[in-house]
Amino acid sequence: MQVPVRSFLIIGLFVCTLLFSVGAGAAGLTDLEMVGSFSELEKAAEQELARTGTPNTTILGHLCYAYSRLKRYSKLFDCLDGLEKRIQSGDTVLETDKVFISNSDATPMPHMFRAEALIELGDYKGAIREGKNALGKVQDRMTTGMWPPKVYRLSVMGTMGLAYALGGDRANAADQIRQLEEMSLGFMGSSFTRPFRRNAIARIHMALGQYAKALEYVKDEESVWDRSVWFVNNMAWGYSGDDGPQIYLILPKLFIRGKCLSETGDLAEAKRTMDVMLRNVRIADNGEIYWLTLFERGRIAEKEGDLKTAIDLYRKAVDVIERQRSSINTESNKIGFVGDKQEVYGRLVACLHSDGQHAPALEYVERSKSRALVDLLAEKQDFSVSSGDRKKVLDLLALHKKEEEEALVQDPSPASSGLRSLSIKTREQLRAQSPELASLISVSTVPVAEIRSLIGPDEALIEYYYTGDDLYIFTISEGQLRSTKTKKGTLVDDIRLLRTLVENPRSGAFVSLSRRIYRQTIGLVEGVLKAPNLVIVPHGALHYLPFNALYDGDRYLVERYTVRMMPSASVLAYLHARRSAGRPGIIAFGNPDLGDSRYDLTYSQGEAIAIAGTSPGSRVFLRKEATETAFRAYGMGFNYIHFATHGHFDSDAPLSSALLLARDGDSDGRLTVDKLYSMKIDADLVTLSACETGLGKVASGDDIVGLTRGFLYAGSASVVASLWKVDDMATSYLMTEFYNTLKKTGKAEALRQAQLRTKSKFSHPFFWAAFQLTGSAK
Repeated sequence: MQVPVRSFLIIGLFVCTLLFSVGAGAAGLTDLEMVGSFSELEKAAEQELARTGTPNTTILGHLCYAYSRLKRYSKLFDCLDGLEKRIQSGDTVLETDKVFISNSDATPMPHMFRAEALIELGDYKGAIREGKNALGKVQDRMTTGMWPPKVYRLSVMGTMGLAYALGGDRANAADQIRQLEEMSLGFMGSSFTRPFRRNAIARIHMALGQYAKALEYVKDEESVWDRSVWFVNNMAWGYSGDDGPQIYLILPKLFIRGKCLSETGDLAEAKRTMDVMLRNVRIADNGEIYWLTLFERGRIAEKEGDLKTAIDLYRKAVDVIERQRSSINTESNKIGFVGDKQEVYGRLVACLHSDGQHAPALEYVERSKSRALVDLLAEKQDFSVSSGDRKKVLDLLALHKKEEEEALVQDPSPASSGLRSLSIKTREQLRAQSPELASLISVSTVPVAEIRSLIGPDEALIEYYYTGDDLYIFTISEGQLRSTKTKKGTLVDDIRLLRTLVENPRSGAFVSLSRRIYRQTIGLVEGVLKAPNLVIVPHGALHYLPFNALYDGDRYLVERYTVRMMPSASVLAYLHARRSAGRPGIIAFGNPDLGDSRYDLTYSQGEAIAIAGTSPGSRVFLRKEATETAFRAYGMGFNYIHFATHGHFDSDAPLSSALLLARDGDSDGRLTVDKLYSMKIDADLVTLSACETGLGKVASGDDIVGLTRGFLYAGSASVVASLWKVDDMATSYLMTEFYNTLKKTGKAEALRQAQLRTKSKFSHPFFWAAFQLTGSAK
């Protein structure tokens, strides 16, 4: 391409003036923004705001821009709200002190930055909404400056394309690419805006998994003209000063290139690209790119059959992941790719199993489950404290949150490594004070040797884990750890179908399917199960499986074994000891008034009364008295807590899952999982009876234990809960039998006996197989 001499002079003057102003030590906000010194821009803008006390659009615009690029989400949204108010009041101009740059119209800016942040927070619909709002504010009459209309449009359209692609809307993502390609850039502006368009399109193709197409946009063939406007390309990638080109520009672009090369089959070139990235001394300062690079390089090694290197790289990737508390993907705007952290654990488990390292494989299975829970609870802070110095624990928790917020920022300054070291030290202090709480905010597991010691001599443990097409089954029986691998096949669909069939008490169609699932889950390992009591640790869809209803062709599992469930094997170490037998017996909440007669549970009311009558000192709350307020006031002083009510499980938002109680002036009638993690419940047993848990959707993660896990953390040693909406009359009978038997034996065996007696009256599994015991068996 032939470039007019006059244009070169204009570009040269711009660059020279910029370099002169920076070299002369100018500290203006515009200078700091232009060279990408976002940490310095943040400090300078905050100081200017404090000095003037006036939150005008110029200061707020620069400050929001800094927060946006530094990923300071906790500050960004408040800043954008303030900026939007200033703009609505008529203060729309982002001023500059540079004679060669005109002022910018900031009107679209709040929506544009919100859209970018919402992508990284996983709210793709919200990002699209804000992107549309931003485009609606862009007018060609707007002053140009640092943000001319075309740059606004290219930036916002690229963000919307990413949001559509990452949200699964391929048609609209493709339409955004078409619009970007067809957008006229004009003669003089084309070379300035071409990098924005090229990078935006590459990211969208990346997010769509169209790696060959994305690769075309990240090749090295750039014209002299493009290199003469390097600062524009840096802005398009999020350049930050000093070492910023390496961390914020070169590494993201190299990752896209390496990932695309790997996915298109050029392993040699992909390997070279990833190795170049891993040799970069600053890659560790960008945690998201770092673990993704380690993982992708590990995948290349695994494809090449180099198991040792793959294991080493996957382990390093896991180490980086586990230093991050939140699951936020802070690089998704730059690379158009959201990495699945659980996939790293899956590939590592697979490689360790193939290498015969069964104990480390099981430990990484446990770490995978811990990671899922940490991500689920990432934003929660008001945890109850059951051990350690409460004030010290809460102070450490607050300090940890602050340090983690700082660690989310991809900050290349030397101070960032010090912050990470402080965060690790705080986590260790928290673990020493309150290990159970520490396990909820950072990955924490129990070694296999300790798990062995926590399994009784009359017990055998079965832990399931599936990844990709493979199902792994780990067993510990008579102190020996064994592991087997089989194909997952149609297991998830089979579980969904079995639940549908079992929930029809007039049909026996479930039997053949129950037998098939038995062979795949229990039959493969029954030869090594040398104990009468099973501890089962499910994974994913297996949490929904009624194990007691599995059929071996002769008997149900409940007829052969006593079964208790665990959300993870590591939870064995945190179960509370049995409470004093001298405490009052049972507090029961029955048939709460939910304001709709369709939800009344006639037998549950009688059930609550009958169960309370099995133990002296018990108390019953019925109808309008069965409230969360009553539970909080009286529930903590009883050994057993019994809820004969409806419940709701939300697999999309597990913390919103709830037991439904009567409303009153102090509570909304929803005892949610989120609330449970903030409560301390000193109970030996919590029973969730007649609970409609609504488990129709099989989620892919392992955070689906909801209410059960919440009650265990709150302090209950055991939880009995149902997998489906149970029959009112049969449940009343089963529960009465359970509590009567509980006087003579442990909880797991009492539930088994109650289920067998219910089975003798109501033979179909619908009536008796829904209930499972999780936690302590004694």
